[in-house]
Amino acid sequence: MSTTDSELETEDRPLRELLSSNPRPALLWFAGLLVLLALEIGRFFAGISQFLGIAGFVFDLLASFPGYVGGNFESAVPGNIGSAVGTAVTSIVAIGMLFVFLLPFGWVVPDESLDRSGAEFSRRQRRWAKRGVLTAIVSALAGVLAFSPAGSAVASGAGAVSSGIDSLASSLPSVTSREFISNEGHRTPPDGEGWTGPSFGLTPAEAWGLRVAVVLVYATTLVAWFWRGFNVYRTHYRQADWTPTDDTVRRFRGNYWGLFGLLVVFLFVVLALWAPALSPSTAEENIITPAVHEIEYFDEDTGQVETVRQVQANNDQETNSDGQNTVGPWSYDKYDRWQPLGTTDRGQNMMTHLAYGARTSLIIGVSAIGISALIAVVLSLIAAYYKGITDLAIVMASDTIQVIPLLLLVMMLSVLFGDADHTIAQPLDGGLLLALIFAFGFWPGMWRTIRGPALQVAEQEWVDAAKSYGQQPLTIMRKHMAPYIAGYIMIYASLLLGTLIIAVSALTFLGLGITSPTPEWGRLIDDGQPYVATSSWHVATVPGLSIVFVVVAFSALGDAIRDAIDPESDVGEGAAAAGGGA
Repeated sequence: MSTTDSELETEDRPLRELLSSNPRPALLWFAGLLVLLALEIGRFFAGISQFLGIAGFVFDLLASFPGYVGGNFESAVPGNIGSAVGTAVTSIVAIGMLFVFLLPFGWVVPDESLDRSGAEFSRRQRRWAKRGVLTAIVSALAGVLAFSPAGSAVASGAGAVSSGIDSLASSLPSVTSREFISNEGHRTPPDGEGWTGPSFGLTPAEAWGLRVAVVLVYATTLVAWFWRGFNVYRTHYRQADWTPTDDTVRRFRGNYWGLFGLLVVFLFVVLALWAPALSPSTAEENIITPAVHEIEYFDEDTGQVETVRQVQANNDQETNSDGQNTVGPWSYDKYDRWQPLGTTDRGQNMMTHLAYGARTSLIIGVSAIGISALIAVVLSLIAAYYKGITDLAIVMASDTIQVIPLLLLVMMLSVLFGDADHTIAQPLDGGLLLALIFAFGFWPGMWRTIRGPALQVAEQEWVDAAKSYGQQPLTIMRKHMAPYIAGYIMIYASLLLGTLIIAVSALTFLGLGITSPTPEWGRLIDDGQPYVATSSWHVATVPGLSIVFVVVAFSALGDAIRDAIDPESDVGEGAAAAGGGA
């Protein structure tokens, strides 16, 4: 065999074979990743617990929809017939939802199960028949679980697993946990010179600063290790010596404006993900339920350590009408609580508000952009593949949605769901509802921005070749079309995230967004607006500057990604207006 043939065989080897022939670099990198995860094992399990809670909420919400539709039909039809109609409609809607959800998974049904029926199926009929069989099997299993003791056993097992994960999250250590590096404590009587409570004999300010430094070092190390993993793959396991990704990375690393945006976005994400560690006190203790949490402090008048509830300590430091009663940045209040950014007009910790407000903004932004991007990608691929009437129908739907004023839609749905105390309006005190509204308003603009590239990809030769080989449309769209529009989604997602953050803050500032007690930056600006010219200037200024930096950073990051992926592209400012009408 010639050297050229040998090289070609090496290049064609799948990743699994390359890992098997040279496992050491991958194993070393994976071992390092396990060490990093072990350092934050408690927070890792806490994240799993939160994810399961979110998944359970989404499942319950979707599961209640068929009953909601069936109940409306039952109430609309008089007499005993209404109950039968409601039951039938509930069953039909539930089976229809299952069928739509299981569309991509029809391949799990073996062809032999259809061959046993003796019927003849074309290729297309076989695909739909397998999806129907899978839907019937899952529907039967769901019926058994719903109307037999097995369902209770499964629910009990799921509850036991969830409780076990919660227990692990609370008992396992984390290097950035508040328990490992505690900043809570009080001055030591009788003279109040020393401190009791903070870790390692430090002051609360020093302990908090140490915990912040540990969080930043850990987050930076984690990102650097993933970058090292990419280099390990590129050096040892990538088949090609060069790919367009190399030029994309090189161009991005040379864009200093984009690197500035990446740095600020990184700090924003760290602030959101590690909000409990970066806050001097947790949101539950200081903001959400301060009436049930107590703290100890050194009372200078009595010379003794006294106990006070958080709510009383907060109320004692509420801003007066002249704005002179708040605690300024980088100081202690009279209850020995460290206030690195001062207190709000309600006496609450500003740093805690800022950190948990960043988490609120990130959750809403990622949820809204993720849902709208998913809808836009799916519809753009369908429109590009089928064209014709399908493309026209999607165009008409997107035009109809873009005509709707987004602000009016937010006002209407916030009042409708909020006054009814609907389940959708409860998470994050309206945050989930805002995310869904923005996802509904943003997907038409995102779809229009990627529709053109999707149509171009659909005309390429490799797509025609895949069709001629008889590949399924879903496989063609997933393997041969979607990767080529992923870069455009990254660009517009970065640009829209900044727009969404400032939109949520503006709506909350106007009283239409997140309601109390969930922390949100817009409410801080609203609360601190009357005191900008007083000693309480920080109440509105700090969150205002934070919004400016984060929005500018996302814009810079989006521009840099655009220039890195396609230096000759010119997307303009269209993404900023990708939402519904003003």
